[in-house]
Amino acid sequence: MAEQGPEMEIVHLLRAVAVELGAHSARFAQRHGMHPTDVRALIALMDASRSGEAMTAGRLGAALGLNSAGTTALVDRLERAGHVRRVRDDRDRRRVTVEVDERAVGLGWSHFGPLIGRAVELLRGYDERELRAIGSFLAGMREAAAEDGREA
Repeated sequence: MAEQGPEMEIVHLLRAVAVELGAHSARFAQRHGMHPTDVRALIALMDASRSGEAMTAGRLGAALGLNSAGTTALVDRLERAGHVRRVRDDRDRRRVTVEVDERAVGLGWSHFGPLIGRAVELLRGYDERELRAIGSFLAGMREAAAEDGREA
């Protein structure tokens, strides 16, 4: 077995963080009668909104790896629960985007807000150079995981 250097310790710690974050998300889904994919969809929609991008059902399905029927069922389920709404584009009435309802955002903050606050608190303990290194590492890991998903 190869020697466990500091790099491997960080890799194992990252894996443990990913497991704990997944469990945290699963508890949210269970408490609110949602499927884990519902939570992933809401996160994707909020990320798109934060970056100023409109999210169609097709784009959401592609982001989640769902086919058209699965995406329609997902959006229907989230809409019935009051978590999202379908909005017709003012310029092109054929185009429909999916938006997160503010009640869903509030529900998410009630569960994830304390964890987000703790993360921000921890990050405030690092200087700008360290924050850039952490951000660069996490962005690289995200890209590596996304590449692996695209190859599968």
